[in-house]
Amino acid sequence: MQRLELVHDWLAGLFPGRPHSVTPASADASFRRYFRVSFGDGTTHIVMDAPPEHEDCRPFVRVAGLLQRAGVHAPEILAEDLARGLLLLTDLGNTTYLDALDASNADALFRDAIDALVKWQLASRPDALPPYDEALLRRELSLFPDWYVARHLGAPLTAAQQEALEGVQRLLLQNLLAQPRVFVHRDYMPRNLMVSEPNPGVLDFQDAVIGPVTYDVASLFRDAFISWEEERVLDWAVRYWERARRAGLPVDADFASFYRDMEWMGLQRHLKVLGIFARINYRDGKPKYLADTPRFVGYVRHAATRYAPLAPLARLFDELEERKPQVGYTF
Repeated sequence: MQRLELVHDWLAGLFPGRPHSVTPASADASFRRYFRVSFGDGTTHIVMDAPPEHEDCRPFVRVAGLLQRAGVHAPEILAEDLARGLLLLTDLGNTTYLDALDASNADALFRDAIDALVKWQLASRPDALPPYDEALLRRELSLFPDWYVARHLGAPLTAAQQEALEGVQRLLLQNLLAQPRVFVHRDYMPRNLMVSEPNPGVLDFQDAVIGPVTYDVASLFRDAFISWEEERVLDWAVRYWERARRAGLPVDADFASFYRDMEWMGLQRHLKVLGIFARINYRDGKPKYLADTPRFVGYVRHAATRYAPLAPLARLFDELEERKPQVGYTF
């Protein structure tokens, strides 16, 4: 049975005799899809369709509960069929931060996002989520040479380039593994935050882990789909840092050190995302994400040229830029 037919049959069983319509709500980079269920009285719900051969709904259900208990606005689970990969959720609306953000409202929206992030981090418990450990960090870093360099750029790293990259990776891992550990959403970015009441509504949290305290801050301000001037990023980072310190979160007492940690954490994420966007194209046939790779190359260069120990990475990107695909490259 096709997945959409399965959704319709499931809803007919949940709401017998109650007319409703089903329309696409969104899709993401995984195999999950979302549908909006609308009833005649104006009520709407969301169906998450996650084929069980590809996705496991249980982490979504578990993390939704953690977020709600932390006082963060996450969707409630109204009904579930875990064996068939179906969840019925409350509807947090259809306006994402990414849709709404502009220069005039960014301060207010990010203030709400910072407050929600602090609540989430304050709820951290050591054994509640999987660890963001060295093995996972290394697997993520391997996506960059395997998918972005070898597959997308079309030529594996030379031995000297591989050595330079491994040296930078060792520095990153040393920093990241030394950072205090808190709950990490892992994709806390404007595309996954909804303009809602209370604000924001938080989505796409099923991959949450216990990891470095700067991860979600870096995700929020160094986004995949929208960039900000350094002055504004600094201002928002200070706001988070001050709010986190007042709340008793384990951020560095020196802002300069905290900001360096945030940028180094961001660098790990940027390298990972370059690999992920290439993998989504070549493995999964979703080419639209590749259009945002220049943003991440810019993020990488920004960090690699600011901190002297990361200079080998800047030189590596100078070399890689010489063999980037030309305009008209067939993906």
